[in-house]
Amino acid sequence: MAEENIKNNASDDNAEGRMEKYGLALAQWSEKWFPDALVFALIGIVIVFIIGLLIGESPVKLAIEGGKSFWVLVPFTMQMAMVIIGGYVVASSPPVHKLIQFLAGIPKTGRGAVAFVAAFSMITSLLSWGFSLIFSGLLVRELTQRVKGLDYRAVGSAAYLGLGAVWALGLSSSAALMMATKGAIPPKLYAISGIIPLTQTLFIWPTLLMAILLIIISIAIAYWSAPGPERAKTAADFGIKFEPVDLSLEPRKKPGEWLEYSPILTILIVALLGWYLVDVFQKSPMGPLAALDLNNYNLIFIACGMLLHWTPRRFVRAVADSVPATGGVLIQFPFYAVIFGMIVGTGITKWLADLFVSITTQGTYPLLVALYSAILGVFIPSGGSKWVLEAPYVLQAAIEHKVNMGWVVQIYNAAEALPNLLNPFWMLPLLGMLHMKARDLVGYSMLQLIFHIPLVFFLCWLFAKYIPFVAPVLG
Repeated sequence: MAEENIKNNASDDNAEGRMEKYGLALAQWSEKWFPDALVFALIGIVIVFIIGLLIGESPVKLAIEGGKSFWVLVPFTMQMAMVIIGGYVVASSPPVHKLIQFLAGIPKTGRGAVAFVAAFSMITSLLSWGFSLIFSGLLVRELTQRVKGLDYRAVGSAAYLGLGAVWALGLSSSAALMMATKGAIPPKLYAISGIIPLTQTLFIWPTLLMAILLIIISIAIAYWSAPGPERAKTAADFGIKFEPVDLSLEPRKKPGEWLEYSPILTILIVALLGWYLVDVFQKSPMGPLAALDLNNYNLIFIACGMLLHWTPRRFVRAVADSVPATGGVLIQFPFYAVIFGMIVGTGITKWLADLFVSITTQGTYPLLVALYSAILGVFIPSGGSKWVLEAPYVLQAAIEHKVNMGWVVQIYNAAEALPNLLNPFWMLPLLGMLHMKARDLVGYSMLQLIFHIPLVFFLCWLFAKYIPFVAPVLG
C-alpha cells in the first residue's frame, strides 16, 4: 500500500513537472518571439489587407474603408478607459482595498496564488468581465508584495483567464443579452431569429456544465504549470515593484480647499446618479439585465468610487493614479478599428458568409461555427459587434440545418473567447495595470489554449446533437 502511494505521488509529481516544463518553455518562447500588442494589431491590418486583395477587392477601397474607420471605436475606447479608471478607483478605496488585502492573505505559496487568482478571475468574469479584469489585476499587485517565489508571468496570465475562458458563458455575454432583448436586435436579424430568451442560452445545463469544466481544467493547468520558487520569474526580476497603496490624505492648507475635503458634494452627486440608475433599471422594458450595458456599468463604478473615497480630493487622486494604465487602450484601439472597417466595409464579410454556408452540413455545422468564430475573433476582438456581423448568416444556416439557435449563440460565446488567450486586445487594461507586455503573459495563455480548443469544440458539437431545435419566435 505504501509502495502504491509512493508510485501515485511520483506519477503526480511527474505530471506536475511536465506541465511546469511546458509552461516555462512556452513562456520563454513568447517572451522572445511574441510581438508587442501594437505590433500585433499592425500585423492584423496587413493580413486582412492581403486577404482582401486575394478575393479581388480593390487596394484603394480597402485603404479607404480602413482609414475611414480609424475613429469608429472612439466611444468604445473611452468606455474601456473608463472601465480601467472606474475599477481602479473602486479597488483602491479604503474598504475595497482591505478586502483585496484579505483575499491576498489567503494563498501561501506561489502555485497556490496562481490557482487562486485563476479561480477568482473566471468566477467573477461570469458576472462582469470588467470587474474580473480590474480586480484580478489589483489582487495580483497585492500578491506580489506578500507571496515569495510568485511567478509574475503565470499569475498575470491567471488574472486574464476570465476573459480567455468563460466570460461569455455568463452575464457578460453581450450576444446572449442582445438576442434576449427585442429592442437591441437589428431588424434584419430579428426577422431571421426572433427573440432567443436567456432560458435558451445562458440558463441551460449544457452552458453550466461547459463553464464548470473549463474552470476546473483551467485552474488545474494554472496550478501545475506555475514554476516553483527556484524557477519563478518574479515581479522584482522584471524590475517592477508596487508600493503599498497610500490611503492617507494630506491636510487641508487653504480655505478654498474645504469643499475638496468635504463629503457634501460627493453625497449630493452620488445621490443624483443613484436616482438616475434606479430609474433606468426600474423602467427598462426588457428587465434590469438589459439595462446593464457598458455605460451604466461604468457609471455604477464611478459613483461607487466617489462614495467609497468619500471626498473629491481622495477621488481625484485615485483617478490620477489610474490614468497611466489606459495608455495602451487609447493608442491601440483605433488600429483595431481599421481591421474592423476593412472587413465590414468591403466584400470580405460576404465572402466569408458564402464560404461558411456552402461548406456546412448538419453534422459539421457546430464545429465550423466554433472555428469560424474563433478565427474571426482574432481580427475583430469584440464579442458584441462581431456577433452582429456573424449572426444573420450563422442563424439562417442554423434554421436550415435544424440546429438549436440558442445553443448556436453559446457556441459563438465559447469559441469567441478562445482567441482572447492570444490576442492582446483585451489584455491591454491588465497589461497597463501590471506594467507588463503581452509577450510576458501569452506563454501561459497559449498553454491554456492548447487544452481549451479540443474541449470547447467537442462540447459544442456534442450538445448540438441533443438539444432540440426551436423555431424562431417572432412577436
